[in-house]
Amino acid sequence: MPADQIRKAMILAAGRGTRMKHLTDALPKPLVRVAGKPLIDYVLDKAKAAGVSECVVNLCYLGEAIRSRLEKRTDMTFSFSVEEQALETGGGVKKALPLLGNEPFFVLNSDPLWTEPAEPALERLKKAWDPETADAVLMLQPMARVFGHDGTGDYFIENGKPRRRIAGETSAPYVFAGAQILCPRLFDGSPDGKFRLTELYDKAEKAGRLKCIVHDGDWFHVGTPEAAELAEKVFGGGHFG
Repeated sequence: MPADQIRKAMILAAGRGTRMKHLTDALPKPLVRVAGKPLIDYVLDKAKAAGVSECVVNLCYLGEAIRSRLEKRTDMTFSFSVEEQALETGGGVKKALPLLGNEPFFVLNSDPLWTEPAEPALERLKKAWDPETADAVLMLQPMARVFGHDGTGDYFIENGKPRRRIAGETSAPYVFAGAQILCPRLFDGSPDGKFRLTELYDKAEKAGRLKCIVHDGDWFHVGTPEAAELAEKVFGGGHFG
């Protein structure tokens, strides 16, 4: 499938968001608002602008509240993959594969926000996608332009391709930014149940079939109340809740 025909996206929305503390006691993290708008709507708007018309959303913690919110949108169609226990990123996508079909699709986290000074990041992902040479294309963010993320970087870029930081390497210049295009064949031979997508990135990396783009705007990981307040200063006029 040509990249400009990618019409489906998987939105990862099953997590508990424990680091958000009181903000997620009665509200799922994807519905926490920044500038009066739920986090999940920011990523859905970007997906829509990139040509996505169908979204698969995994649900677990307070999932019915997310379903209720999304069913009010009329600009996209939604289907839902319900997890009795959260299956992590890899397990969640694998469970949803029957809904995603046999063609490449976006996988998007529901909690980051990012600015786009030039070409939209999801359009750049599509341009980088080539099913002949890759099974996954990741959006990476330079650590110098990361906000609300207190960890170390995830990736180096060597000879134009991403290499994940290994044990003993204390830092890396790029963090995975929660947006990607994946091919269903990446899941061939993957485990059942709970596992992380990083296992499949590593497989693609070893096979020389992992690619990346480097985002050219700012990126906000809205993972704590403090990070949400910081994002509010950038994306809104003081309204947060």
